[in-house]
Order: sequence, then structure tokens, then C-alpha cells
Amino acid sequence: MTDEFVADSEVEEEELYEHYKFKADPGQVIIRIDKFLIDRVPNTSRNKIQCSAKNGNIHVNGKSVKQNYKVKPGDEIAIVLPYPVREITLIPQDIPIEIAYEDDDLLVVNKPSNMVVHPGYGNYKDTLVNALVFHIDNLPKPPADYFGRPGLVHRIDKHTTGLLVVAKTEMALTHLAKQFYDRTTERLYYALVWGDIKEPGTITGNIGRSLKNRKVMTVFPNGDYGKHAITHYKVIENFGLVTLVQCKLETGRTHQIRAHFQHIGHPLFNDLEYGGNKIVRGTVSALYKRFIENCFELIPGQALHAKTLGFMQPTTKKMLRFDSVLPASFTELLDRWRKYSVTN
Repeated sequence: MTDEFVADSEVEEEELYEHYKFKADPGQVIIRIDKFLIDRVPNTSRNKIQCSAKNGNIHVNGKSVKQNYKVKPGDEIAIVLPYPVREITLIPQDIPIEIAYEDDDLLVVNKPSNMVVHPGYGNYKDTLVNALVFHIDNLPKPPADYFGRPGLVHRIDKHTTGLLVVAKTEMALTHLAKQFYDRTTERLYYALVWGDIKEPGTITGNIGRSLKNRKVMTVFPNGDYGKHAITHYKVIENFGLVTLVQCKLETGRTHQIRAHFQHIGHPLFNDLEYGGNKIVRGTVSALYKRFIENCFELIPGQALHAKTLGFMQPTTKKMLRFDSVLPASFTELLDRWRKYSVTN
């Protein structure tokens, strides 16, 4: 028996889920869909597949089905699953974290700057996940369905601050993954970018790994490489040489805001990888250079904050929306530019 198989499973920093498609062979015997999928989807379990079905993540011929659906010859089957976790031992660490909201299914964290979200090879400690493991393990009453590790469906970069939702249960993780895949979540970011922007706009351009430097992303406007990406923005405050903008993500690609604004000539202020950590606009005077250096010292990396996050609570099905204040260092940075723009 053969299947037509397509997997879109490249891990994005903000898309930790994968999409599988199958077409049942003409000789396919009648079989439950959970049994059909368990033999075809790698690194999964029947429980994960059943959670996906309960959350509406399994579609046959374009319609959502339950786990007891019987697969028939020619059926076109699609499933969205949380991306398999990397096999890394998670070390609990008592690291202070700001929790904006928590229930039995999930929690929302306000991540500080200079903190990596997930451990990686050679970097097993001091991450947000290490702190979350400790927090959940030490709850007075851990969730009954807690599956042993915090479940990520999106990330924000090391130096980006702001809101992040984390699942505690398999059911919540699967439900949230579908929301991010369907783009029904609300995500608003504040970014300080170089240059004088006066009007709202939209940046469209495929984003993929740079062909010269695999550590950064590049915009491919002709669509010949990378993945489709759209960023909408509007002006919050204009300082002449830099502008505070609000960004609304229509897609969630790695370094999307950073790469998109570099592409249009407005890199994020103090972005170490995308050209924002040098003087992009302004004079060449020593006084101005010193002013910029003092501003750079306020923040360790790009001036980017995940300000607003909205999604549907997996159990109650109620929409939750959270808004966070800018970190003190970001606020101080804006105050300095505000004063500078008035006096110069």
C-alpha cells in the first residue's frame, strides 16, 4: 500500500507544529482514522492523535472528523500536530519568572530580555523552560493531565521581551497548535525601528534562511525561496530618526519582524544580527554618536516587545486576551528619544 505524503515540518521559532497530508490508496481497507494515522505519522502516539481529533485538528476531504471515523479509499486526510519535543533532559531551575495568567491547562509568561526560551545543545540551563519546569513541579496541586514538560507552540527571541503562552497538557498543546496554524490568535508587538515612518503599511515577502549566513533570515520578495510572510504595522510615536511601531503578525516566521523591517530599510534599533546596532540615521557628530551608544547600553539587543496576546482557552473555549507593559529599559529608551527629538 502506498500513500501520497506531504509534510511541512520545518521548525519555526514561532510555529512549533507540523502539518501532514495523506491520500488513502485506492485499495485501502476500511479502518479507524486514529489507527490509520498512527502508522504514518512519525514520533507520535494514539493519545496525541485522539487529542488532535477532539480539538478538530484532523480533516478528511476538508471536513473535521472524530477519531472513530472510518478511512475509505481515496480519502484526503490532513492533521496538525504539535512538533515532537527534542530529546533533551530538562533541568528544573528556581529562576524568577513573571506569570501573567495560569490555569490547569496553560500559563502565560511575560519573558524578560536576555533569556532563551528553550534549552539547546550546549545550552541546557537558565532558559525559560528550565524555570517553567521548576514552577510546575512545585505547584501545590500539579495539573492531573500534565505531560511532564511545558508545551511550546510559539517562541520569541532571546532579546525580545513579552508574552508567551505555554501548554501544560497534551490537549491544550494540540488545541493551541491548531489556533496558531489557523492564524486565529492575536499577536501585537511594539518595535523601535530606525528611520522616519509616518504612515501605516504592510510588508510582504517570503522569509527563509540566508544563503550566506544560516544563523539569520532573509526576505525573498520574488517568492522563489522561503515561506510566505506578512507583517502589518502602524505608527505609535515618531521621533524623526527612529519610530515606534505596532506590528501585527499575519504569519509567524523565524525573525519575521526583524527580517521584514531590515528588508524595507528600517532595521530594529540595536538589532545585533540585522544591522540595527549601528548608526543608521542621523549625524556624524561625536555628541550624537555618544547619545546612540548610551541608548544601545540600555538594552542588550533588538528593541522588540510582544505586547498583546490573544487566544481561545482550550477547555472553556473563551477568548483570553493579555496586554503587557513595556519593560523599564524600553520605556527609558523611548524617553531618551522623546527628549532628543524635542531638543534637536
